[in-house]
Formats: sequence, structure tokens, C-alpha cells
Amino acid sequence: MEGEELEGEEYTPQEEVGEYTPQEEGEEEALQKREEEEQVPTPDPCPLTEEVLKEGLSLLSKTGNGLAHAYVKFEAKSKDLTDISLLKCFIHLRYVDLSDNKLQDLSPLNSLTHLLWLKVDGNLLTSACMQVLPYLQIISFAHNHIKYMEGITHPRLVNLSLKGNKIQTALGLGHGQLFSLQILELRGNKLESTAGFNLPKLKSLYLAQNTIRRLEGLEGLEQLTTLHLRDNKLETLDGFCSSMKCLQYLNLRNNGISNLQEVEKLQVLPMLQALVLLDNPCSDESSYRLEVLVLLPHLQRLDKELVEEDERADANQIRQKRQEEEKEDLTRTLGSLRRRSTVR
Repeated sequence: MEGEELEGEEYTPQEEVGEYTPQEEGEEEALQKREEEEQVPTPDPCPLTEEVLKEGLSLLSKTGNGLAHAYVKFEAKSKDLTDISLLKCFIHLRYVDLSDNKLQDLSPLNSLTHLLWLKVDGNLLTSACMQVLPYLQIISFAHNHIKYMEGITHPRLVNLSLKGNKIQTALGLGHGQLFSLQILELRGNKLESTAGFNLPKLKSLYLAQNTIRRLEGLEGLEQLTTLHLRDNKLETLDGFCSSMKCLQYLNLRNNGISNLQEVEKLQVLPMLQALVLLDNPCSDESSYRLEVLVLLPHLQRLDKELVEEDERADANQIRQKRQEEEKEDLTRTLGSLRRRSTVR
């Protein structure tokens, strides 16, 4: 125990710390290299100029009060921009595309309270946090360096893309303020769990190419119809629940599901029509398709292929036979119990 002396053994600092080895040195270098790779580079300053601003403005439209006209669209892609301060005065902008620049700060956009659509893919952003924009409906933060999802609280947001970032958890997303979100794209991040998706209006959730090992916190996704979990680390299918009464399409391709009986846990999904299980160990079994259809009789499509009528008939026959056998086993068991009770 801590604080007690070990009898018969002499304590030396070397024994506690251990001798430094070349292997540890190599691990330290690898860790340092990873940290350097994750650091966001500091780009050379390149502010938005009036010339680029004029080139990017388009779509002349009436202002909100209908008494004047203003440009409502701005596009400046692949300009190496690091500073967009000039935009803060263009309060009537509704559509803004600043993809493939070197932006690390979006605060000048906070004054664009009429913004409906924003695309800032391929920048150097480490946070998606912005002030609440009351009319914003679509945002794409794809391929940045974002690690956390706090600060996305736009009440009319319908479509949010954060694919290709470094997000490890969805906890903190929206804090109950994303009332309208229907599509969430999180492919290619570092998620290990599905905890945190408390989004009552969500219809499509894309979580492919993460490292998800656990399905949890899904009970609030009552309107979800599409769930992509391809290329993850799932070995079991615990976590699905009957409250997911609208789920129709489930993609589990290329996970680690080896036991076909895991599919039985999908029986809680009453509307499931299409299931993808290709490239899981269980899909290599000779009777794979038939066994899945025995467990999920209402499937219309398995692994992109429509379920044939003869497949369904064979599965129904096997299911019925197994149910009869289970009923007979139960009858025999009950009879045996009654006989033992009579003997006593």
C-alpha cells in the first residue's frame, strides 16, 4: 500500500522511475511529432482587400425593409485570406462562401444578422463558436481543425457539416438550442461514442470514418430516419432503442461485428427497411443473408440489394420452424417441472 515500506526490499529511485531506453525515446519523438502535426500553422497575414471584396459581391436584392437594394452574396475562395474584417459592414449579406482560405477567426461575421448560408471549408479554424445568428440555416465547417462542438447555437440551423475535423465528443452540442437541426455531418472525425446527440428534430446523422466503439445516448433521436456508422470500431449493437421509431436506413459497413445474433438487437427499430452490414466478419458466414432476414423480417434491402421474394419465403419458413421448436421445448420444460412438483 502507498506509504508502507516493503519488507526485505531496498528502495531506490531507479526502480521506481525505470531506466531510460531508446524505445521510450522513440515514443517521445513520435508523440512530439503528432503534437506538431496537430498544431495549426500561423499563416502570413493576408487581409481581405476592397478589390477582392468588389470581385466577390453579387446578387443585388432588396433589403429587409424593402426600401433599398444591397448585395446579398459574397464569395472569396482560395485567396489565402487571414482577415475578413471588411465584411462586418456588409450587414445585408445572406450567402457567404470563404472556403479554402487561412481563416482562424470568424468574429467579423457576427454582425451579419441576415446570414442564411455560410461555407468556410478548408480553413484553419479551431472552433465553430460564433454569436447566435437568428436566420442562419446552413453551415459547413468541413476540413478545419475543430476539436469541440460548443458554441453552435443558431436556432434556425437545419444543416450542419463538420466533416474532416478533429472532434472527439459531441457532448455540449447545442445545449438544447438547435431546435431545427435536421442534417448533421460528422464523417472523418475522432468520435469514440455517440453520446451527446440530443437533437429532437434530427433526421440524418452521418458518423462514418470515426473510431466509435459505443452506441449511447440515441434515445432522443425520435425523428431520425438515416444513420451512417460505416468504418467505425463497433463490435456489438447495444444502444439502439424503441424510441428510434422513424429509423429506416442504417449503414454499419466495415465495423467489427462478428456475431450474427447482434442483429437481433435491431428488432427494436420498427421502421428499419435498409441495412448495410458488408465488410463485417459476420457477413462472411455462408447463411448470412438468410439469418439476417430471419431476425429482421421487414427489411426491404440488405447490403444495397433488394430482398427477393424467395429469400423472404425461406426466412419466414425457418423462423416459423424455430418458433414451433421453441414452443415445444417450453412445453416439455413446463411438463417436467409439473412432474417434479407432483413427486414432491
